[in-house]
Order: sequence, then structure tokens, then C-alpha cells
Amino acid sequence: MPRLSVTVITKNEAADIDAALTSVAWADEIVVVDSHSTDDTVAIARRHTDRVVVRDWAGYIDQKNHAASLASHDWILSLDADERVTPELAAEITQLISSEPLAAGYRIPRVTWHLGRWIRTTDWYPDHQLRLYDRRRARWTGAYVHEAVTVDGAIGHLRGQLQHYAFHDIADHLETIDRYSTFAARQMREAGRRGGLLQMIGHPPLAFLRNYLAHGGIRDGAPGFIISALNAYYVFLKFAKLWELQSTLVNHEDTKSTKDTKQPT
Repeated sequence: MPRLSVTVITKNEAADIDAALTSVAWADEIVVVDSHSTDDTVAIARRHTDRVVVRDWAGYIDQKNHAASLASHDWILSLDADERVTPELAAEITQLISSEPLAAGYRIPRVTWHLGRWIRTTDWYPDHQLRLYDRRRARWTGAYVHEAVTVDGAIGHLRGQLQHYAFHDIADHLETIDRYSTFAARQMREAGRRGGLLQMIGHPPLAFLRNYLAHGGIRDGAPGFIISALNAYYVFLKFAKLWELQSTLVNHEDTKSTKDTKQPT
């Protein structure tokens, strides 16, 4: 009979970690990998588990794979500190691993709480996350943003939900957009993507219409409009930052070329 290890990576998550770990108290093991938090994250985590390890930050992917490598069991549920496992999802996972699961990994629908309600519209829902996996046949991969579990084998789907408390308020949301759009622009540049005026003009309105109309943000009133607008702003910002990276690189190469060809006097 398979057993389950829950892994969580943390950095200054004192406001959220207690609720997150409480929601997985039913698991066979909890492993927390912390990156030198300066708040009470580690002390709170140790109330729930003695498997708390502190190590230098090595990026999301490496940190999550390291947490999985420390687990005592092969079946892993990877949880973020701002997420909660619902009782329905807990029961579903418990039932699933009561015998050897058929798939190598399972996607879980995630619903986000923001602006006073659960958001079940826009690009945010259903936000399926592959979080339950057999580490013998799966591992975290990716680049700067949108890390994901790559599975060697079949992928199943669960019905129970992860609850996501992503942002405290709009200001927090904007800070996250600023940070992640920087990562996204860097990732796009390294993948050979180009950003220019057409992308900055064209992509954000399309993103807004997709979120607000096609994906139902209009049904969520003001919160749906705000989230649709901020999702479009994220798209604008990542292309603007991609353009900035390109321009900086071109200017640097032009300056270097001028210096290299300047004749000595």
C-alpha cells in the first residue's frame, strides 16, 4: 500500500504556513524545505513536522525536486504555502493511494480566493495543477516561471480542489505581476521570442477579452473586471520588458562594436 509525503518549500511564509500544513495533517509525512526565512516560518512548521530542512535558495524547480528527494515515500503531494487541501480532496487522495494508483501523476483543479470571493471565472479557473505524482516517474522541470511536473506515464485527474490564497490585496497582486513579468520576459528572450509595439498593442486587449468575455469574468462583477484587467496588464508588462531587454542588448552590442572599431590615436 503506497504512502504519501507532502512537500512544501517556504520563504517567509509565517502568515500562511500553519493553515497549509494543518490541511495536510492526515498525510503520512510532511517535508518542509525552507530558504532561510527571517520570520517564524520554521518554528511554525516544526509544530507540524520534524522534517524541516533549511537550505540556500536554488530556484523553484531545484528546491521542489530537492524536497521530493528528502521524502520517505515515493508518492508526493507538492503543496505551496498559500494553498489548502480541502477535506474532499484529502478523502479522494486517501482513497486513491489505498492501492497502487494507475497513473504516474494527477492533476488537481485549483480555485483562487481574491477580492472577497472564490474566482471560478477568467483564466484562473479551472487552474489544473499536476501536484500528486510518483517521484520514480516524474520530476519538476521548467525555467524561471511556470515550473511544472513532467511525467513519464499516464496522467489522471482528481475532482477535489486545492484552495489558493494567492494575494492579500490588489497591491500584493501588482507586486507579483511585476516580479513574474520580469521572469517571463527573460524566459521569452532566451526562447527566441521577440517583443515590439505590435505585441504590446495587440496581446493585452486579446487577453482582456479572453478573460472577461470568453472565460466569464463578466459574471464576477467588479472582481472579474479587475482580474481580467490585471491579467491583461501582466501580458502588456511582459512584452514591454521583453522589448526593454532586446533594446538593452542591441544598445550594448552597438556600443561594444563602436569601441572595437575605434582607431587608436
